[in-house]
Amino acid sequence: MAEYEKKVREILKENGCTFVRRGKGDHDIWHSPINNKNFPVDTKIKSRHTANAIMRQSGINHRF
Repeated sequence: MAEYEKKVREILKENGCTFVRRGKGDHDIWHSPINNKNFPVDTKIKSRHTANAIMRQSGINHRF
C-alpha cells in the first residue's frame, strides 16, 4: 500500500496551508487559507480515499 502522508503535506504547504498544533491521537491540525478552516491530517495516511478527503477539507482541487 502506498504512503500518502509525505505527498499530502507537501501539497498542503505548496498551497499555503499551515500546521496549527498536534491533535488527539495521531492527528495534526492544519489551517487552510483557501477556505479559512482548520482540518485534521492523519500522520499515517495509507489510503488514497483518506488523502482525497483531506484535500477536499482543505479546499485544494487535487486528487490522488
